[in-house]
Amino acid sequence: MSRTTTDPDSAADQPPPGDDTAFFGQPRGLLTLSGLEVWERFSFLGMQAILVLFFADTVAHGGMGMDPGTAASVSAAYGTLVYLVSVAGGWLADRILGSYRAVLWGGILIACGHYSMAVPTATMTWVGLGLISAGTGLLKPNVATMVGKLYRTDDERRDAGFALYYMGINIGAFAGPLITGWLGDHKGWHWGFSAAAVGMTFGLIQYVAGRRHLAGRKAAAEYRLPDDALRRAVRSIVIGVVVVAALAALLAVVGWLTMDRFVDLLTIISVVAPVVYFVVMFRSPRVTPEERGRLRPYLVLFVASVAFNFILFQAYSTMMLLASTNARTEIFGFHFPASWYASALGAFEVALAPVVATVWARMGPRQPHASNKIAIGVILGGLSFVLMVLPTSGHSGDTYLMSAWWIVGSYLLLGLGDILLETSGMSATTKLAPKAFANQTMSLWFLSLALANGIQAQTVKLYGEVSNPAYFGVNGAIAIAVGVAVIALAPWLRRTMHPVH
Repeated sequence: MSRTTTDPDSAADQPPPGDDTAFFGQPRGLLTLSGLEVWERFSFLGMQAILVLFFADTVAHGGMGMDPGTAASVSAAYGTLVYLVSVAGGWLADRILGSYRAVLWGGILIACGHYSMAVPTATMTWVGLGLISAGTGLLKPNVATMVGKLYRTDDERRDAGFALYYMGINIGAFAGPLITGWLGDHKGWHWGFSAAAVGMTFGLIQYVAGRRHLAGRKAAAEYRLPDDALRRAVRSIVIGVVVVAALAALLAVVGWLTMDRFVDLLTIISVVAPVVYFVVMFRSPRVTPEERGRLRPYLVLFVASVAFNFILFQAYSTMMLLASTNARTEIFGFHFPASWYASALGAFEVALAPVVATVWARMGPRQPHASNKIAIGVILGGLSFVLMVLPTSGHSGDTYLMSAWWIVGSYLLLGLGDILLETSGMSATTKLAPKAFANQTMSLWFLSLALANGIQAQTVKLYGEVSNPAYFGVNGAIAIAVGVAVIALAPWLRRTMHPVH
């Protein structure tokens, strides 16, 4: 009599049965992954909210003593590095680590990075930022992949599950700056970094505790390299990391690799990487003529994403600097740290996401085309900056303090724009990508974020050098122009973006 055996690893890699409705009608694994994202965004954006303020604060007060433009530029370069590494993180998960282990090791690196930044020395600050960049690059692109593995292809709960997951992201984005900002303002910047470390630790604990509810947790990667190729890849990666680190250290010691040159280098890479990626796809023999035709409209959406995220990421850089020097930190008689403004963005997105989803559901087939949703999002992002021209005009120096409601209103526009662009953009990315590149589609989206940060790293150097009305007005107008251009291209986009509606 023969006996059938079951490979536990293989079983663990399959989506759970459709009757798993323990978490608001969703699989229990969604609670584990959403919980991880709450704490990851708590730590990442909590630290991001105070990072530029820490860079710009005086050394005597515990900061790094950078001028505002440099502080914003270095903060943007850090964001560039995070999203560039995310592309490699997706490959490592697919070919070597597997999704579960990639996310686990990513979370461990992030926690170690935040603990490093809790140590009040400049060296440990840079070490910490490097670890967080590497860890976020491993974790961020692969958590969303694991969410998708919770559902079978025909499971109608998938979209609702991603909506809950997205809300979890924004809960962390709301709560992080509140805690780290208060600690940074009252106890010191490194206390704020400590809170981010503790938050990420909580996220890891619940991730490991809930791993039995996750699909994709087997040891091997889904598209694991053959053993010989795997050994060569690991050896090459280790050698490459060591060589790059040694070269960077040598160039820094001899004085060539300055902070400005490092920022410039990241910007160049952020420009070159997506160009190479698109060229490879357009020329690949595995891409059919029909798929190549759908890549052309995606180029437009890619540019729209860059334009919007260039504005969005400044919510944690130039807007934080503006809030700390030219805005009141008081609403209804309640005083708060300037970094708390960053929490408004997360709060608006948590509140508005279900409203937007309900509106689209009720409109049904009458809702705007995906390209128009993205265009409106970009325009709202531009308007959030143009709005800042009004309270900053006619005033010079740091003596005038605008009402808090100006920045709150700016973040309201930005939050609504983010919901429109991200949900439609990520969906379009997966539908327009060639089948041969289906497993690398999110890399393109992350490259648009890297490019937005790379451009920002150069542009924010002008902050403080030109007037605030000119800075916010010009940047906002450029974003609005991009959004209007996408709307003008709507007829062509509707024809060429099939099957995206």
